[in-house]
This record gives sequence, C-alpha cells and structure tokens, in this order.
Amino acid sequence: MTLFQLLPAIAYAACLIVVFRHALSPADPSPGTWRWPAALSAVFLAFTLFQIATDGVLMFWTNHSVNATGNQVWFDLLMSVSMAFILLLNRARALNMAIVPWAIFVASTASIGLFAMWARVLFLEEREGALAHPA
Repeated sequence: MTLFQLLPAIAYAACLIVVFRHALSPADPSPGTWRWPAALSAVFLAFTLFQIATDGVLMFWTNHSVNATGNQVWFDLLMSVSMAFILLLNRARALNMAIVPWAIFVASTASIGLFAMWARVLFLEEREGALAHPA
C-alpha cells in the first residue's frame, strides 16, 4: 500500500473521531479551540502546495473532470464548502468580519479558506467572550 492509498484512510479515521467527539460533547468550545481549524488550514495549504509542485496547478481540474467519480467529488466539495460558508456567515457578520474578502478566499481555496475563516470566527468569539466576562 502506498502513502497516497493510506492517507485517505487515515484522514477518514481522523474525521470520524473528530465528528463523533464533537457530536457527543457539549456545544461550548474550549478556550483555544480556534487553533485546530487554523492548524488544519495551514497543514492543508502545505499539502496543496506540495500537490501543485508535484502534479501541477491544473491537475485538480483534470482529476475532477475526467469521469463521473471526479465530477461527484467536485460537486461534493462545492456543496460542502458552500454549505459550511453559509452556516458561518451569521456568526461572521455578528463579529463584523469583512464577508466579501472571506467569500473570495473560500471560493478560491475551498477548505483552506474555510478552515481559516472558521478559526477566525472561533478566535473572535473567544476574545469577545473574554472581553464580556473578564476574569
């Protein structure tokens, strides 16, 4: 088994752990929770830069436009990122974040921008909460 065959299985297992951990835990995030999506954004950016250096900038398009499976993955990515962005919008607006630059960032980088935006929302919410309830 190659690393490229193993990485999707590892990522899926990690995703299951994170999803069910959050599904079974209280809704209030712990302080510093914003660091996780920030780190994921940075790690995925690094992997994307590796992918571009290895396969070229247009390989992602080839991957998504060659057959029905590639199309399905592309549609899934578009729908998931759009849904997550829309779900974050009210929280971002409540924090006076500039929505259009974030929309451009998310639309052009998908999960990289989305995780960065989520980290920013969590960071500002944590900071706002700390300011509203000083120790």
